[in-house]
Amino acid sequence: MNFKQDFADDPEDLQHTPAERAAAGARSTWVSVGVNLMLTATQVTVGLLARSQGLVADGIHSLSDLVADFVVLLAGHHAQKDADEDHPYGHQRFETAASLVLGALLLAVGVGMLWSAFRKLEQPELVQQVHVVALWVAGGALVAKELLFRYMLAVAKRVKSSMLVANAWHARSDAASSLVVGIGIAGNLAGYPILDPIAALIVGFMVAKMGWSFAWDALHDLTDRAVNEQEVSAIRQTLAATPGVKNVHDIRTRKMGDMIVVDAHLEVDATLSVEAGHDIAVEARQRVLQRHRVLNLMTHVDPWRRPDLDHAKLPPSAR
Repeated sequence: MNFKQDFADDPEDLQHTPAERAAAGARSTWVSVGVNLMLTATQVTVGLLARSQGLVADGIHSLSDLVADFVVLLAGHHAQKDADEDHPYGHQRFETAASLVLGALLLAVGVGMLWSAFRKLEQPELVQQVHVVALWVAGGALVAKELLFRYMLAVAKRVKSSMLVANAWHARSDAASSLVVGIGIAGNLAGYPILDPIAALIVGFMVAKMGWSFAWDALHDLTDRAVNEQEVSAIRQTLAATPGVKNVHDIRTRKMGDMIVVDAHLEVDATLSVEAGHDIAVEARQRVLQRHRVLNLMTHVDPWRRPDLDHAKLPPSAR
């Protein structure tokens, strides 16, 4: 399952300004900071006292969330900056870069947890029975992280932010890890001590897999990946429906954070003046910017009379 899916085109969501999106993202992220700070302190402390490697691993995972939250806050601050001379298309890709950092962070934490669990499994006779309080803490962490995930994902979908979606699913990975840790602790208490480090091993694998998924996805976006065919088709329909546009071809898209940069060729009547063709292209561009999450649209006007000879000179009769 790909958790970071492209957003469907919804005119209501396009009403959110960059400042509104940044404010909503900051609020949800600060909530996450508070929750993760509390969980980190509780899980690591109780895990050490109750001799539960799984709970300590889960606490370290929560600690990584704190770092991730501050990465999101920093990226959100930069992403809302206006375009400037050095960044003529704006700073939206700071969000994509943040998603890449989040993924790399998750991957590194997951690998570290795997290594620690493997070392423990090499000497199973040294695994101790945990205290029952560890199970209660794991259960409380599971509930807290699941509620946090649902809250953050709702905010992310409302403001259309893939960076916030990544951070929300980061919280869900924590909820899943807390569930596994809870099962491992329960097994340990039932007389199977080895289940606690096994739970830590499973959590490490889950975290590493999630990190790889987000990092790989963000890397593709940073290398000018196109949007899905559904969105391209919707943009094509908007262009084709513009009065004066006879045909549309060679649409190219690339992601710019959560926005899109588009290039398109518009075919207009070859007998029109340059000014008339320009006005049609301007109208088509305005329609796309109003109806889609497009940051900029570069149009090229082609003569409709000679669609088979793109860029070729028109015969004297058509000039």
